[in-house]
Amino acid sequence: MNDLLFIRHAETHMHGTFCGQSDPPVNAAGRRQIQKLTERLRTESIVTVFTSDLQRSVTTARALAQAFAIPCITRSALREINFGQWEGLTWKEIEKLDTSMAQQWLETFPRMTPPNGESFETFEARVMAEVSYLLSQSPGGLIAVVTHAGVMRAVLRTLCGLDDKTAWDMTKPYCCTFRYAHHSNFDRRLQEVFV
Repeated sequence: MNDLLFIRHAETHMHGTFCGQSDPPVNAAGRRQIQKLTERLRTESIVTVFTSDLQRSVTTARALAQAFAIPCITRSALREINFGQWEGLTWKEIEKLDTSMAQQWLETFPRMTPPNGESFETFEARVMAEVSYLLSQSPGGLIAVVTHAGVMRAVLRTLCGLDDKTAWDMTKPYCCTFRYAHHSNFDRRLQEVFV
């Protein structure tokens, strides 16, 4: 099986909102982040890039694929969770919209479903099935997975055993990365997470 290098997409004009499955393009700051990411990963032996089909991920992934002269494959299962009626809103806007629901969401994070959004259980099942698929692919090397913070948090919690706060903190920066080494023992896997 392969090792997976998870990469959060670059910044868009919707940073600071519940972007979810909205599809904004990468902004100027994001383009600079992609350039730095490509330089930072230059010594890695990446054999393939898989990416969410949302354009902020695709733009980030295509830059990597071009730099490494490797295939770039889109996978809709790598999309962020759908925030439903909260898509595009800031947290302050959500609190004004429904204070009690916002408080409940904080108390049960990440388990509560936003209004008309994707349930956490459905999202997590989708992500874990996709990770299983990616691990089974044949290249036999390091696979870059360009995706979203929520997807990365689900992997960190479920496969790496991290708590919600640690997973949240690790995935805040745009173009942040961590490596999931499938065959490593638990301690080694955690060491490799903090790339």
